Amino acid sequence: MRIVVSPHNVVNYPPGGGHFWVYLQYVDGLRRIGCDVWWMEEFRRSGDAAEEERRVSILRERLARFGMDERIILYTDDGEFVNCTASQAQKVFRDTDLLLNFHQRIGARMLERFRLTALVDIDPGLLQYWITSGLLSVEPHDMYFSTGETVGKPDAKFPDCGLQWIQIRPPISLDLWPRLPTPEHGRFTTVSNWWGHEWVVDDDGIHDNNKRTAFLEFAELPKHTRVPLELALLLDPNDASDVAEGEMLEREGWRVRPAHDVAGSPLDYQAYIQGSRGEFSCAKWSCMNFQNAWISDRTLCYLATGRPAVVQDTGPSAIFTGERGLLRFSTLAQAAAALDEAEAHYDLHARAARELAELFDARRVAETIVRHAGSPSMAAQR
Repeated sequence: MRIVVSPHNVVNYPPGGGHFWVYLQYVDGLRRIGCDVWWMEEFRRSGDAAEEERRVSILRERLARFGMDERIILYTDDGEFVNCTASQAQKVFRDTDLLLNFHQRIGARMLERFRLTALVDIDPGLLQYWITSGLLSVEPHDMYFSTGETVGKPDAKFPDCGLQWIQIRPPISLDLWPRLPTPEHGRFTTVSNWWGHEWVVDDDGIHDNNKRTAFLEFAELPKHTRVPLELALLLDPNDASDVAEGEMLEREGWRVRPAHDVAGSPLDYQAYIQGSRGEFSCAKWSCMNFQNAWISDRTLCYLATGRPAVVQDTGPSAIFTGERGLLRFSTLAQAAAALDEAEAHYDLHARAARELAELFDARRVAETIVRHAGSPSMAAQR
């Protein structure tokens, strides 16, 4: 089966080492079960030919590690192809069985080139909010996958947009993320945006949905635990407010590092996680409010590596009990207790972390996608 995977904003954002891995997990899983996979992405023109060439070169170099450097199609919003001719691209599209699309604003003209299309929701609850509130218009697809456990369920705290959602788990490529020995004196870390410029409006008012707000609520955490903590954040060094908040976190006991310095490429991002003792991370307001049982693709990388994770509770989960491997918290006291527990019984939680990650094997996720794409009901639509 030929599948074209359509990521969003990877080629246009070279410093996003972790962002690259989000989509590579799907690509790798599909390839490992025998699919012929292509990478297709919208390319934003900058007017600087040298800079544009550099972005294309970086993506090609990064995908070459996975045998994908000759399987890239880049296009602009006006329909021009960047690294190939229209006829070459159309030849690939003609023999494609499924477009697996992550680009929520992809145009109808591009979708029409494929026999079967599927949208993948990796922002459960938030995507449905954007659609129903009129903030986002999504072109019709043939199928709709979601990584949220509660999306489309009767007890969900957000609408289903009148769409039939197919549940899949966010994938982790276990072969690319092996369990490794743990650094004896490592820190619990994470990599995160500070500002996402997101707000959610409901009957109760306007809610700040930036990771900044979530982390600031736990600013004094280092004073309540002996576990060393580190944040790799996207702080703007030219913004006085960002600089001041970073300095405040350091006074509270956090080590703060620029995210682009430690995770600015896929290999750096992977090395940073592998060099950590575990993960501590907060989640957006929307995850707690929507109770979507969200788990970060980044957290799965920690778990697969054999690193326990202490993360904010995003609602009841059929997978995560919060007892071993991945410990969840809602309050400052719970966060400190979870960190102390992870450290006190580290080997137990490290083994459990890897076992949890194995439930998200990218090959299994790929098999679910392919099974639905090849189902009789889908075939009838082609």
